[in-house]
Amino acid sequence: MHDSLKKLRFSVVPLPVEGDRPVELARTIPIHPLTYQELPYNPEYSLYAGRLNPEKLTNATPDQMYWKVRQELTFRHTGEYPYEISGPDALKLLQRIFPRDVSKVKKGRCSYQFACFHDGGIITDGVLLRVDDEKYWFAQADGELFTWYKAHSEGLDVTISDPDVWISQVAGPRSMDLLERLIDGPMPDWRYFDWVEVTIAGEPVIISRTGFTNELGWEVYFRPENNTEMLGDLILEEGSKMGMILTATPGNRCRRIEAGLMSAGQDFTNSTTPFVVGLGRFIDFEKGDFIGRNAIMAADKDNRSWGIRIEGGTALRGDTLECDGQPIGRVTSSTWSPYQVCGVGIVFLNEANLKPGSVVDVQCTDGQLHRGELCSLPMYDPKGEIVRGVNTAVPAGPEPWVGIPATTEPQSSAKNT
Repeated sequence: MHDSLKKLRFSVVPLPVEGDRPVELARTIPIHPLTYQELPYNPEYSLYAGRLNPEKLTNATPDQMYWKVRQELTFRHTGEYPYEISGPDALKLLQRIFPRDVSKVKKGRCSYQFACFHDGGIITDGVLLRVDDEKYWFAQADGELFTWYKAHSEGLDVTISDPDVWISQVAGPRSMDLLERLIDGPMPDWRYFDWVEVTIAGEPVIISRTGFTNELGWEVYFRPENNTEMLGDLILEEGSKMGMILTATPGNRCRRIEAGLMSAGQDFTNSTTPFVVGLGRFIDFEKGDFIGRNAIMAADKDNRSWGIRIEGGTALRGDTLECDGQPIGRVTSSTWSPYQVCGVGIVFLNEANLKPGSVVDVQCTDGQLHRGELCSLPMYDPKGEIVRGVNTAVPAGPEPWVGIPATTEPQSSAKNT
């Protein structure tokens, strides 16, 4: 990469229309119908699953956004793209597309799923909702699945369509308190990864107990028949009274890294198979054939994806992990944790012989090498008690990582074989 490009970032920004001629490009990038709420905060966007995803807002720093989701409330308009798969053969198609058994997903439930190519490489992931007996929505992360559904639906009585549904996330320890204020009736009797239809301001709205922070929260699925602006403004108005702010990607980046929630195209790619990035537990080989089954069965089963904590620095993404001066893997996600007071990240190793507790060298954003220690994911709350509402304790402030003992040296791969 040319030196002039190394310290630049490229974003999509909203600009006023000039002149009276049509701007064709504007209609090729769909925007969330509540994007106008972000405009006062100089927003920057990335292209995500064919939609715009908010990457930066000036209403709060990344650390302030982090503490909001840990201690209070956040509201985020996502670029996730739900597609609808419906018809008598909808289940048959989804059983072909996804390695996990979709027949176990009952109406009213959600399921984490990912799709693979024939060689076992992961295309993308997301959340599947069984909306009706023969109708599903798959809210996908970054990637392209619409043509994949189409390509593998030949001969099936199934329809793949865009339901024009948009997703916003409410997250934080006060998220259920906000929901109780908003809905017209009693609180739903629901579990983690349920979806329900509730009434807000007289409108039926689908919400799910899902998200991308591993904090208590819910997501709202705005349908074409909804008055989305009225509902969105109501959520923001009532939430603001409880400390809620709008957030962008920095509002969930650190928390999802700490939770071990992988980002499509970063922490896994179309060249990584499920087991090497720790996703093998979501495969049901016994359900029968699915795309990529033979390749995945023959592929490496050793996990090479771990978390990492870094002393006094934030890791550069890329091939920045070293032992004895030799490259040993990639940093796929990275940021600073205001809670653990250290750099945190997700890494993908070249070999499987380094494990949690191994100490490595990491190239960091300050241009220096810092020591890092591999760790299991999630970094805390291993049973997921926060997101399920079992652990309701709210952190009062930082709980710094204890760090690496001064006498510990970086470990070469040879020392860990």
